[in-house]
Amino acid sequence: MDKLSQQEEKELISFIKDWLKSHGFNQKDLACELNIKSSRTSEIIQKFKELYKKGGMFNIAKKLIKIEQNWLNNIKNDYRETIVSAPYNQLDIDSLVNQINQDTNV
Repeated sequence: MDKLSQQEEKELISFIKDWLKSHGFNQKDLACELNIKSSRTSEIIQKFKELYKKGGMFNIAKKLIKIEQNWLNNIKNDYRETIVSAPYNQLDIDSLVNQINQDTNV
């Protein structure tokens, strides 16, 4: 494939910034997903230029979809861990206190 035009590059930067903001992530998160060391815009664009050369805008879209799916799966997994890892809630504590009171009254 050829390289990104300046207009395509501007549109891609704008899209990525909006996309990151809408998901609550930042350029550092994106750089991590892209396996690049720097989160600077120029480095991220360089990575997307490489992706473009290998398969055009379709390849970039495919990579962004994969990243988004990964983020969404991690959010779901984090939510599940939060629910599972909370050992006691208020009802459990009330139940324990009631049980202790009953045991001490015997």
